[in-house]
Amino acid sequence: MTQKAPALFVGHGSPMNAIEDTQSSRGWRAIAQAFPKPRAIVSISAHWITEGVRVTAAARPRTIHDFGGFPPELFAVQYPAAGDPALAERIVGMLASFGAAADHRWGLDHGTWSVLVHMYPEADVPVLQVSLDAARPPEQHYAIGRALAPLREDGVLLMGSGDIVHNLRAFFGRGATSADIEQQFDDDIVDASASGDHDAVLSYKTHPAAAHAAPDWDHFFPLFYVLGASARGERAHIFNRKVFPGVSMTSIGFGVGAT
Repeated sequence: MTQKAPALFVGHGSPMNAIEDTQSSRGWRAIAQAFPKPRAIVSISAHWITEGVRVTAAARPRTIHDFGGFPPELFAVQYPAAGDPALAERIVGMLASFGAAADHRWGLDHGTWSVLVHMYPEADVPVLQVSLDAARPPEQHYAIGRALAPLREDGVLLMGSGDIVHNLRAFFGRGATSADIEQQFDDDIVDASASGDHDAVLSYKTHPAAAHAAPDWDHFFPLFYVLGASARGERAHIFNRKVFPGVSMTSIGFGVGAT
């Protein structure tokens, strides 16, 4: 019998985490040891935004270096995980009510591979991505996560990759920053996620710190998928608790046991 796979939200931060030994990269390596290797991974990354819901369907998805201004060593990274066209077709069917369609052009962007190079460095688990449909409100992204939840029963890891706090102006020192405000926002979102108060997370924009801490919706929305895919009463495992100016690395897992 296939063991139920987790649902993970990972704060991926800078692409440099892919090639550096950091607290976050060590945390990703450790979390992968807390549950059996999944049979496949479905990633919802902040870095694939589309009109309409799209699912990668290539048998060999390309490694996308969707950034600039970083050292050549980072651009040299390849993550040659296989895709899974049959699983992609199944997901398109599961998300038919959302108008999902297969996509053969996109690959694996750094929101996905910068984390997986540490979790599964051998790239021996098939990986697919589901896009963020820019036209949908939080509740519909959450509903897509709920629709994907049955995949966990078949050993498919669902991974949302973004950042609870994501303000690049503050991160690069071009705007005002407040460590207290960002930490409070991160704490409140974690508390709401862990307690099952999903409505508070869905209405995150009403939080007094949201305009500063989370102006970039695309990095926050992957959390909705993971909360939607979590089971009622399922314990949250919080790891990689670190808030930098403008970016939070905080990660939340469901179904990773008591570690």
